[in-house]
Amino acid sequence: MTYTLYGAKGSGSSIIEAALLEIGAAYAFKPVDMRHDAQREGEYTSINPHQKIPTLVTPESETLTESAAIVLTLAERHPQAGLLPPAASPERARALRWLLFAAAELYPVIEIVDYPERFSPDEAARAGVRERANEIWRRRWLTVEANAIDEGPCVLGHTFCATDIYLAVLSRWNLANDWRSEHLPRVDRLANEVAARPKLRQLWARSFPGK
Repeated sequence: MTYTLYGAKGSGSSIIEAALLEIGAAYAFKPVDMRHDAQREGEYTSINPHQKIPTLVTPESETLTESAAIVLTLAERHPQAGLLPPAASPERARALRWLLFAAAELYPVIEIVDYPERFSPDEAARAGVRERANEIWRRRWLTVEANAIDEGPCVLGHTFCATDIYLAVLSRWNLANDWRSEHLPRVDRLANEVAARPKLRQLWARSFPGK
């Protein structure tokens, strides 16, 4: 039973790859060259018409997109891995709250930072668009820092879950190491916890060297 994951090093596909590693599921990784916009052309668009990564194809040949949806599906398909707490528990509600905050409030902002031309036809205005998106990006991370991680090191205290993976990966994007260490010490502690997990060490080292 083998999954097929389409992605790129250090991108959102790292969330899904980490989940697959935690599960212990067999998977094949298919690289998509985002540097040359391969996600927006040719063969890949027939797999994911939204032209974004990641995409996961299940062993039953079902195509899954949207990273949060993929994480939730994997948690349901592999409950023994404990990617999420039991249904209807307070812990699950907290894990889902911050998982979906990351997916809905954090993840979309990085597209504006990386591709301001998609959001402004005026070339002269794009630097301002990017700057404003960066402000929003940092402010929303301060919300995570103040509210999502209490005693830690994880969102659920000392219990690891998929939300930790999601936040850890996103925290490596477009946040200078010195700013993050000063303003997001709890987030950094969470990311270090994820990076040190035995099943994830190699993935983290090759995906986020020096971070």
